[in-house]
Amino acid sequence: MSYSLERLNREGVPKLLDGIADATAWEAKRSAIEERWLAFIGGLPERVPLRYDVLAETEEERHTRIHLRYDSVDGDLVTAYLLVPKRKPSASSGGRLPAIMALHQTANEGKAEICLPTGTANRRYGLELADRGYVVLAPDTITAGERVYEGAAPFRTAPFYERYPAWTAVGKMIADHRQGVDLLASLDCVDADRIGAIGHSLGGYNAIFLAGADERIRAVVSSCGFATFAGDPNPNRWGRRDWFSHIPALTDELERGTVPFEWHEIAALAAPTPLFNWSGQADAIFPHWEPIAEAMRDLHGLYARLGAPERMLSLDGTSGHDFPGPVRAAAYDFLDRWLAREED
Repeated sequence: MSYSLERLNREGVPKLLDGIADATAWEAKRSAIEERWLAFIGGLPERVPLRYDVLAETEEERHTRIHLRYDSVDGDLVTAYLLVPKRKPSASSGGRLPAIMALHQTANEGKAEICLPTGTANRRYGLELADRGYVVLAPDTITAGERVYEGAAPFRTAPFYERYPAWTAVGKMIADHRQGVDLLASLDCVDADRIGAIGHSLGGYNAIFLAGADERIRAVVSSCGFATFAGDPNPNRWGRRDWFSHIPALTDELERGTVPFEWHEIAALAAPTPLFNWSGQADAIFPHWEPIAEAMRDLHGLYARLGAPERMLSLDGTSGHDFPGPVRAAAYDFLDRWLAREED
């Protein structure tokens, strides 16, 4: 099934629950969405056995920062920071802490942007969550940080597609991040039933994608990381480009005037996992805030149908493409509600 882009722009996002009378009907629709999604991103390979190497350790006031690299599919290595709080977990929590996959935005520095004091203001959510008591794993995505391809500039995916012409950068990022969840779940200090994901922009939609592909993610925060095809002045941002190409086959669809799904359908793959979404009405990257809000409202209707309306909170405000302090505070409170125990 494809949607006419012209019709989406005229009528708005398709309704998730149109023609859905019961849970069985939703599961059938969800399976169809997932099948189409996996086809467009080139599928997700089986995870490889966990293995990682510690490269360095740095003691900070409230946490230890561990520089490491872990195995991913096809022999690839993912560089990351693991931030381990120095606070002692309570006995009632089994001596274990909640954990977060902290996924960075489009920043050349990758993981450093969100885990080091030198990171941009309003972007240091990895560091802030570690100091709040979460074990944080912040990987470099492909093309960023220590994973820029040799001879290429950051966020240039051409070398990836030379090696994997039938796969996608989106599929690769999800695969890498699932391996990161394996790492977190293996740690003695982590409660494997309390792992979440957070990200801004690129990291925001990666967090949503990860939650839809991995049931071990128990809560998601996305800042300025959700957008719709409806109303988007630049829908080919998701397709084939000289820069970062997410899903090249989307360009072929767009040239026919169609899209294979709407983005809230992909977010729905994670439902009813607790989801916090933030969008800025003055966002210059995703300026079409009204259809974005419409899609979030429709997605909340699905959460309500699934009996979990309290598990989704979507906010929009007047700021730009940013993760302001008051919004981060609300996001952290949301994570605490779903991942932290009061005794911690």
